[in-house]
Amino acid sequence: MTGKTHITGGIAASLAFAQITNYDPVVLLISGVAGAILPDICHGGSKIGRTFPVLSKVVNKLFGHRTFTHSLLFLVLMAVLLNAFGVEEAVTAGLLVGMASHYVLDMATKNGIKLFFPLKMTVRFPVTTTTGGTVEYLVFAALSVLVVYFGYDIFLSYF
Repeated sequence: MTGKTHITGGIAASLAFAQITNYDPVVLLISGVAGAILPDICHGGSKIGRTFPVLSKVVNKLFGHRTFTHSLLFLVLMAVLLNAFGVEEAVTAGLLVGMASHYVLDMATKNGIKLFFPLKMTVRFPVTTTTGGTVEYLVFAALSVLVVYFGYDIFLSYF
């Protein structure tokens, strides 16, 4: 999936999560977007890879693309590290929700992800799409509708 689809997915997931928690939706939203792009640090051409090119090259050299940073191991490691460093709970929750949305979206692509890294098994949905294709555009549109749906109540509560 492209960066804009991951960002929109992170927003939709964060806003949906805000509906069932008492966390500040703005904090969830901002950290959810960060979490939604974080797993692609392993890809130099991604939004985050271009922002941190040296780190991106190191991670890619060590693990490759869609392996460690797209795994449950990375998700759990991030949760442990964020908790150990005393990061606010809402920020941690948003980051993890955003990362999970990234994983789900990438499992819908033909290449899938190594969800159970270090096992080499690729996880993908039975029906997949090509990154940047027409189906991804439809997924982006559906996620945009979900953003409006989940964001409506939150928007109204601020005004």
